Amino acid sequence: MKSPVVRFPPSQWLAKPSPVEMEPANTLNRIARFVPSLFLFLILLILFPAISFSEPTGEYAGDAACRRCHKNYQRTFDETIHARVFNEENARTPLMKIGCEACHGPGKTHVESKKDELGDLMNFRAETPEAMTRENDACLTCHEKDRHLYWKGSVHESQDVPCTGCHTLMEKRSERALLSKPTEMDTCAQCHLIRRAQTFRNAHMPLREGKMNCTSCHNQHGTAGKALLPDDWPNETCFRCHADKRGPFLWEHVPATESCMTCHNPHGSTRPWMLKLSLPRLCQQCHVETRHPTEARVPINKFVIGSACLQCHKSIHGSNHPSGFAFTR
Repeated sequence: MKSPVVRFPPSQWLAKPSPVEMEPANTLNRIARFVPSLFLFLILLILFPAISFSEPTGEYAGDAACRRCHKNYQRTFDETIHARVFNEENARTPLMKIGCEACHGPGKTHVESKKDELGDLMNFRAETPEAMTRENDACLTCHEKDRHLYWKGSVHESQDVPCTGCHTLMEKRSERALLSKPTEMDTCAQCHLIRRAQTFRNAHMPLREGKMNCTSCHNQHGTAGKALLPDDWPNETCFRCHADKRGPFLWEHVPATESCMTCHNPHGSTRPWMLKLSLPRLCQQCHVETRHPTEARVPINKFVIGSACLQCHKSIHGSNHPSGFAFTR
C-alpha cells in the first residue's frame, strides 16, 4: 500500500518556518560562530602563557641590604634601564619591586652567612650549563615575547650562548640593549669573526658607517626561518631596503626570484655590487659562452671589458618592457 502524498497549497511554498522549527538551526549557527573564537583563544594560551602577578615568595633581604655591601656596582647599575624599572615607582610586576633579588634570587641566606656563601643566588657568570640555563630562564621571566619569542630552540640557545654573552646587567656599555660592547657589530664580532672581516671589503653593507646594524637583517634571539632571518624567504629581507628589485616583472630572472644570495654576498665582497664572482664568470655559472665568447686575450672584447654582461643586459633583476626578454631594456 502506497503512503499518502502530502501536498501543500501554493500559499505555503514560500512561507517562513516557525520559530520552533528554526531553533535547532539558530543553535548550530551560534555554536559555529563560537568555535573559531575558542580555537583562537586556545592558540593564544599556548603561545602566550599567562604571566603570574602574584606576590613573590622566598627569603628576600631587600634592595637596601644589597647596596650596603656592593657599593662598587651601585653607581654603574643606576645608569642602566634595569635600575629605572626595578623599583617601587616604575615596577610593572610585584617581582620588579624587589630590585636586585628579582634577577639574582632570594638573598637573605647570603646576607646572614658569615662566609659569603651564595646559596641559591645567581651570579650570572654561566659557569656551568645548568647555571646558564637557570640564568637564561631568569631573563626570560620578563623578556619572553616579541623578538625573544623563538629563543627556545634557536641557534644561539642550542649552542649554549648565555644571555650574558652579549648583554651586561650591571653596567651600561652601549647606547641601547645593555650590550657587552659599545656597538652591535662589535658584540656580534666576538664570535662571528669572518662576517666582521667581510664588512671591511670594498663593497660591503654600511655597518661600519653606522647606517645599519646586524639586527637590521637578523633576529639574534631566534626566528622560524634560516640564518636568523625574520622572513621565510631571504629575498623578503632584502626587499625591505631594495624595494625596486621586488617586482613583479613581466620578464623574471629566475636566479633573482630564487634567492638574492645566488649572486650576491650579503656581508661584503671584493667585487662591485657585492657579487660572489667577477663578471662575466658569475653569469657563466649558468649561461654557456658559445654565443658570447669571453676571451680576455682580445683587447676589444666587449663581453669582458667594462661591465661585461651588464653593458647590454642592464635590467638583470627583471624587466617590464614588452621586448625585455633578454633584460636589455
